[in-house]
Amino acid sequence: MQPVIDGYRNKSTFSVNRGPDGNPKTVGYYLGSWRERNIVCVRSNHLKNIPEKHNQVAKYYEIFLQQSPMEPCLLFHEGGYWRELIVRTNSQGHTMAIITFHPQELTQEELCVQKETIKEFFTKGPGAVCDLTSLYFQESTMTRCSHQQSPYQLLFGEPHIFEDLLGLKIRISPDAFFQINTAGAEMLYRTVGELSGVNSNTILLDICCVIGLSLAPYTSQVLGIELVEQAVEDARWTAAFNDYQVVQAIRNCRVIRTLVFVSCKPQGETTRNIIELCCPPNSAKKLLGEPFVLRQAVPVDLFPHTPHCELVLLFTR
Repeated sequence: MQPVIDGYRNKSTFSVNRGPDGNPKTVGYYLGSWRERNIVCVRSNHLKNIPEKHNQVAKYYEIFLQQSPMEPCLLFHEGGYWRELIVRTNSQGHTMAIITFHPQELTQEELCVQKETIKEFFTKGPGAVCDLTSLYFQESTMTRCSHQQSPYQLLFGEPHIFEDLLGLKIRISPDAFFQINTAGAEMLYRTVGELSGVNSNTILLDICCVIGLSLAPYTSQVLGIELVEQAVEDARWTAAFNDYQVVQAIRNCRVIRTLVFVSCKPQGETTRNIIELCCPPNSAKKLLGEPFVLRQAVPVDLFPHTPHCELVLLFTR
């Protein structure tokens, strides 16, 4: 299978801010530093990992913003309404767009007018050329907002898009996690399967419910554990806390003899996790079980044209 290195992203998040020409309704990606106060928003046409369909939707969202009398929300304390755009696609060419909107002090009636305006633009106006499968709208007064905090509102189209992956049909919701490189995800899942050595006698514990289903046909049972974060403001702390709790639980569960650890950020927190999995028993840290031994590390390049990769680690004890 030939690697896909260009236009591979199945999800892109576009910001709205001032471009190099000062246009506050530019849709793209940030360059610069908030600390240096030199942030500009540049269009993504030159980025090799963004597919043409994503660029097309971003282009027409910018056209919509130029026509709209409603200002974009660049900084929360400065007001404004229109915010980021998320585009999700699958290998069949289906496209989901999610638009974030700061409601400020608008009434429900005024919000309905804006929702109808954006819907009209992408169904009957210039944006119809994007041929969206679904268009979602989310009201958010925060940088990030979960579906539980503010539901995604389907303005038109199908509620989900679907992806085929190693014989599985994956349902993708607006906020569902799915690796951004579908072909790379297949390679990642195969690598995990090969390293894990699962068979019909294996009980597989799938933490975060991502890869386990692809291995289900080869095991006797898959047990899935999903951690859903409700508070976005506490996400960083919660993630660090839960990582520690998960590592501690795995270390102390004596029946777990093989562990395949997949990390999208091999440095930082992953390093601490590796130390806690492999260090001698430490009662102060409640690491009481037999230590694991790191046997193999396999990088999987899910992010061509960037310095990042997924790292698959095999531990046994």
